[in-house]
Amino acid sequence: MEINASLAVLELHSSNPEALAQFYASTFCLTTTRSEDAIVCKADSRELRIVAGPAGQLLRASYRAHSAADFRSHKAFLDARHVELFENQSDRYTVVDPDGHLITFLAPLADDAKAGASAALGARLQHFALRSPTPSKLVDFYVGSLGFVMSDRVFDAAGDLTAAFMRTDSEHHSLAIFRAPEARFDHFSCEAPDWVRLRDWADHMASTGTDLAWGIGRHGPGNDTFLMVRDLDGNMGEISAELEVCAPGRPVGAWPHRPQTLNQWGVAIMRS
Repeated sequence: MEINASLAVLELHSSNPEALAQFYASTFCLTTTRSEDAIVCKADSRELRIVAGPAGQLLRASYRAHSAADFRSHKAFLDARHVELFENQSDRYTVVDPDGHLITFLAPLADDAKAGASAALGARLQHFALRSPTPSKLVDFYVGSLGFVMSDRVFDAAGDLTAAFMRTDSEHHSLAIFRAPEARFDHFSCEAPDWVRLRDWADHMASTGTDLAWGIGRHGPGNDTFLMVRDLDGNMGEISAELEVCAPGRPVGAWPHRPQTLNQWGVAIMRS
């Protein structure tokens, strides 16, 4: 059973927060404001926070429960598994994953606080991905301890795990983990309403003078169409469309470690 929560906010470290915030303000149509020690980059249904620190590292990912019952149910799930909470308040609780990332679960917003209709270039924050030399360790934590549901796994010729795609609701994945030589942030993705809107985002990137780093393509796991741009810290920002929606009890998929798995239409960025 899914947690029934959606990705709401990402907090990224950067050695140059001002420059990174400006990049995402331009490419992802975000408004920037100062908030304590972070630069908040925000639009309807997508929010990044940029904090001074080592470039290319995730500080925190926050998921918001779909309902108050889902929020209480997941906290009870963590309590039953004796998962240590490093923040435990009425509207949020936080855990720390094996690589030191903060993962926060937020109570649902009141109806009058929810975002309104998206603008012409709408796209909601939907998932993020991490790189790790030991992906199985992270997967065991997110699935075994936090209750994420596995959608698809990728294995190399030796049978070792090279990528995993996990979900927190019916959408194919809200978190992906890739095997790579170093532990770092990989990318975040914002889901556009449809294929035509993905085209409009590609035109927008061109209008800002930003080259596409990958795509337009189609992923195997998730079956979504996508484009990616690369920021100043080496992270990637993705716009995707028409991500697979998983039926309850969907069998876990297994894919071979090859470029066609990550991009059925052409070349792929292989992390390992």
